[in-house]
Amino acid sequence: MRESRAGAATAGRLRGGGERTRPTAYETDVILWSQEQARLLRAGRFSELDIERLADEIEDVGRSEKRELANRMAVLLAHLLKWRSQPQNRTNSWRATISDQRKRIALAIKETPSLKAVMRAPDWREDVWLDARTQARKETGLADVDLPESCPWSMDQACDQEFWPE
Repeated sequence: MRESRAGAATAGRLRGGGERTRPTAYETDVILWSQEQARLLRAGRFSELDIERLADEIEDVGRSEKRELANRMAVLLAHLLKWRSQPQNRTNSWRATISDQRKRIALAIKETPSLKAVMRAPDWREDVWLDARTQARKETGLADVDLPESCPWSMDQACDQEFWPE
């Protein structure tokens, strides 16, 4: 985890009474640390693993996948909102972005099927919609009152290649 590594680097250098210690491989070179952890795992040397940091890194993989999905969905929804709200400004670029995000979201779900459940979570959908509204407002100049408070489409509908809001 990038944030915890930064904090760990500071904490790892100071001990109890302000005494300095050497930073660990995790704190100075996470790539080297991860290669060492993989080597230890493969060799079955479990007692030598950095269990706590290894668990944090594994959890971070899941968070990263969720963040990528949320970012892609926000871009898709913002463009669908622009498509619906400003038909006179529709461009091939908007169409390409919508199509590309749909394909990339489908690929992410194919590679990580549990992301489908993430998309059903009400809090996740609300957060993504807030990001989409913000993006659409910045890119179009539309006022908040001109944008729907909640997403007018289901996530499945938004991801459907045949769906184009009018």
